[in-house]
Amino acid sequence: MKFRPFRLSLLSLSLLIPAALCAVILFLLIYSAPAIGFNGLGFVTGVTWNLGNLYGDPVTARGFTVPAGADYGILVFVTGTLVSSFLAILIALPLSVGAAIFLAEAVPPRLRPVLSLLVELVAVVPSVVFGLWGIAVLIPLIGHYVSPSGNGYGLLSSSIVLALMITPIIATTLLDALMRVPKENRESAFGLGATHFEVVTKAMMPMVRTTLIGGVVLALGRALGETMAVAMVSGGALNILPTSLFSPISTIASFILTQLDSAQSDPTNMAVRSLAEIALALFIITLGVNTGAKLLTSGALNVRKRQS
Repeated sequence: MKFRPFRLSLLSLSLLIPAALCAVILFLLIYSAPAIGFNGLGFVTGVTWNLGNLYGDPVTARGFTVPAGADYGILVFVTGTLVSSFLAILIALPLSVGAAIFLAEAVPPRLRPVLSLLVELVAVVPSVVFGLWGIAVLIPLIGHYVSPSGNGYGLLSSSIVLALMITPIIATTLLDALMRVPKENRESAFGLGATHFEVVTKAMMPMVRTTLIGGVVLALGRALGETMAVAMVSGGALNILPTSLFSPISTIASFILTQLDSAQSDPTNMAVRSLAEIALALFIITLGVNTGAKLLTSGALNVRKRQS
């Protein structure tokens, strides 16, 4: 058998990513195993997160040693994560599609690289900068002119900040796809008497549907895992489910950030292990989103194959 070091090196490098992914999953499963056994299904359906009496003697409950009165439920954080992320997608999607079409079809070729670069630069702005902007500008505006309670912190502000952060991801992905649409397709549509709007919506957009779905999934993954910016503008709700756009929320990632210091004061370490279980839940949610997008993309491809 001929030894091929280049091929073996490529194979080794390609296996690093799935190996790292498996290592993260294995770590979360092992580390959070006591919390999974203690919390059970009530971990997902419960709305109360209570560290219990951290200064008293631990007690034994359900076969595990925990602080007296400890109760861990994450429904509030799961709800905040999903609702804020999907609202951010609803806000960012039309903005992103409009920006991409504008850059691809309306901007002169000489200006297109400059304007597209400006859009891409928004994606590299640190999240803490978006959070500071939200505190200094967005929250006062919402509190003074929109929110009936006068409080700008909450679901709406979090969704807007997330939308601004993910808009460049979708826009740049879609722009690259639109620029790769063959000129023959556009010219054929114009030759058949289609308007510019019809060319874009009926000849170009169907060809980049899969790319658009991929961009949305990337953006949704960023929104689901965003930490600092959301923690700064969300209001940090605890044990309260959101009831309106102005309700304070907490997302999974931001809650882990804000509660890690308090959880480390738990002498039984159950609180930290429960935070690891929350991280595992976020991982499962993200994996489910990506799997659904993959199935949706495959369905779109099959439709196109049948139509052709």
